[in-house]
This record gives sequence, C-alpha cells and structure tokens, in this order.
Amino acid sequence: MKKEGHPEYTECEITCACGHKLVTHGVMPSMHLDICSACHPFFTGKHKLVDTAGRIEKFNRKYKNASPTSQTQAG
Repeated sequence: MKKEGHPEYTECEITCACGHKLVTHGVMPSMHLDICSACHPFFTGKHKLVDTAGRIEKFNRKYKNASPTSQTQAG
C-alpha cells in the first residue's frame, strides 16, 4: 500500500459565524460555518432570521413591482 495515498488526518478547528469554536479531527486544518448548534433556532429555542447573503432583500427588490397574475383554470 502506498504511504502517500491518503491525506493527513490532523486536528481541525471549526469556527461558526456566531463565534462558537469546536475542535475535531479531519483532513482540513480549519472550517468556517454560517450556523451551528449553538446558534441554530431548532437547538436554542429562539426564532432568529439567518440571512447571510441578503436573499430576502434580493427577492423583495426583484418582485417589488410585480403585479399578481390572473390564474386560469384548465377545463
């Protein structure tokens, strides 16, 4: 078996956007998460809107002037 066939398995520090850090093992030296169990609404019990990319604002700008379309029934 080749000695260089597998990546090196070292400690990996995972950092969340909320500041929570976790140390585990992996092939990457570090990882960055947008949301983790320390700040996710399901685990914390708090309702919080997570919009890191401005998706809601982009949607509102795109459809701000859109008029409701008439629905036709096939029949």
